[in-house]
Amino acid sequence: MSASQLKTDSKYDDYDFPTTSPNAQSGHPGHTNPEQDAQVYQLRTQLEQAGYSERLDTLTMLRFLRARKFNVSLAKQMFIDCEKWRKSFGVDDLVRNFDYTEKPKVFEYYPQYYHKIDKDGRPVYIEQLGGIDLTAMYKVTTAERMLQNLVVEYEKLADPRLPACSRKSGQLLETSCTIFDLKGVGLSKVSSVYGYVKQASAISQNYYPERLGKMYLINAPWGFSGVFSVIKGFLDPVTVQKIHVLGTGYQSELLAQVPKENLPKLFGGTCDCEGSCALSDAGPWQDPQWTKTPRWAESKPGASTNIENEPSSTISAYEPQGARAPSSETRNLVAGAGAGAGAGAGAGAGAGA
Repeated sequence: MSASQLKTDSKYDDYDFPTTSPNAQSGHPGHTNPEQDAQVYQLRTQLEQAGYSERLDTLTMLRFLRARKFNVSLAKQMFIDCEKWRKSFGVDDLVRNFDYTEKPKVFEYYPQYYHKIDKDGRPVYIEQLGGIDLTAMYKVTTAERMLQNLVVEYEKLADPRLPACSRKSGQLLETSCTIFDLKGVGLSKVSSVYGYVKQASAISQNYYPERLGKMYLINAPWGFSGVFSVIKGFLDPVTVQKIHVLGTGYQSELLAQVPKENLPKLFGGTCDCEGSCALSDAGPWQDPQWTKTPRWAESKPGASTNIENEPSSTISAYEPQGARAPSSETRNLVAGAGAGAGAGAGAGAGAGA
């Protein structure tokens, strides 16, 4: 399918960055057919009738539709569950006001950070799981604040990170390149971190769909590839193509995707940011040439969706209900298979497939 201009809605779409995806697959912005355009309209109309008026832009509608294989009913339920969670979790207030002052101490055990871009222009997201020590971490933070930080970073991925990267690359970028470093991950650490991992995975796959571009699992321990080869049989083939399981000899493949000057020295690159790469937040989103004030920073505090027709069921802040995404949690794969043979659950997309 040849690229075409995104069919926009003047009421909701006011983009100041490119809106044609380099991904030419059907259903991606600039690569939709008339039926998919009609499904966007149908989904938006149904949500308006249910009392929603925020986050109904075309790019968001397409992400939720892709996550549910363009089943409008399932996409609608996913969006409603997401909005209910956003309200209960206080997302709009968090992104404006959350201050993760303990980040440097937490990162001594569990670094999670965005750092520059890959060769496709996408933000690179890195997690190092081998040093996780929840007992020590909970002396300086709480599981709730860790999840709040995770959510704030997802919000900042959507704006300003991805728009800045899109402006720099000249094409729409909606996903990240994720690196999970499994060095030091073992069974002894799996059981202690599983509760947090499960909650973090539920948030990412249910409320931030279609955010994974590529994923590299590096320093994968012995036996991990065998576990993944079994699990990937249950995954969406599109998701499987995005995941690369690598051992200790990962550098050549990783450097084929991430420029050496953008990759921290720790992983074979040449980047050595002042004060540490993990705390630098370096990337186009810090460059005045490409970044702009995030829309959430311009919005009036306290704005919330007016839901006239709320479903009667209660949606937990951490345990989403309803139809699940085609893939399940990569972090659960990491936790479950970290010891090699592992007793893992599923795999999937760190920030949504």
